Amino acid sequence: MTVQHQELWLRWRNCRDKAARDALTQHYLWLVRYVAGRLMVGLPSHVDQADVEGHGCFGLLEAIARYDPERGVRFETFAIPWIRGACLEGLRAMQWAPALRRRVRQLEKVRDELMEALGREPTVAELAERMGITLEEAERRLQEAGTLAVLSLDEAVAFDDGETTSLADRVADAEAVDPEEESQLAERREVLARAVASLSEQEQLVIALIYEEGLIAKEVSEVLGVSQARVSQVHSKAILRLRGKLSRLKRDLVS
Repeated sequence: MTVQHQELWLRWRNCRDKAARDALTQHYLWLVRYVAGRLMVGLPSHVDQADVEGHGCFGLLEAIARYDPERGVRFETFAIPWIRGACLEGLRAMQWAPALRRRVRQLEKVRDELMEALGREPTVAELAERMGITLEEAERRLQEAGTLAVLSLDEAVAFDDGETTSLADRVADAEAVDPEEESQLAERREVLARAVASLSEQEQLVIALIYEEGLIAKEVSEVLGVSQARVSQVHSKAILRLRGKLSRLKRDLVS
């Protein structure tokens, strides 16, 4: 380990410096590509390695969060099982994702209809009644909506300027972008910030802990003093609300 990377680990471990974490993540991305490449051997041709790598990145982040350099174990040795586990979990999820997406789309459609009719966020019971399902099934579908919230930098996204590209292609060094690109990026950040601001205080906190601080559900539950099931419920409802809010804000910007 070089002196530079030792300093990055110290900054991350001692100060939770996000810039240090991001630098470490970028440096060890080759591990994700290595693990995903080995898993791709023998898999069907329709499986996209970029999708597998996207899931593996979450394993890398988890490994960085848990790694302790003072234990004397090489990070590569420590991280590979975490990355492999995340890739395998992603591969399992791919087998049922199409049906899951259909259920989530139906849930979003019903939610939008109820919001328009009621003028407020519908309750889980109201969603269940409109869809003709049990309350337990409605709760499960809300959790599924949260499952689909995971975004990969390699995922293709249709932006409001009509271009479909990956998030990674939209992210660049601030010194390297021209003023027009910087303006578009700032506008998208503002739209996202407005959408997050519309959430309840608890929902905003859960979103921040998961997506900004990189905590897992168990750690979030410990921070907030609630059950993991409650964290999952709040996260799923927040994601569903964000998806609807972003869609409406996007339509407003276009019109």
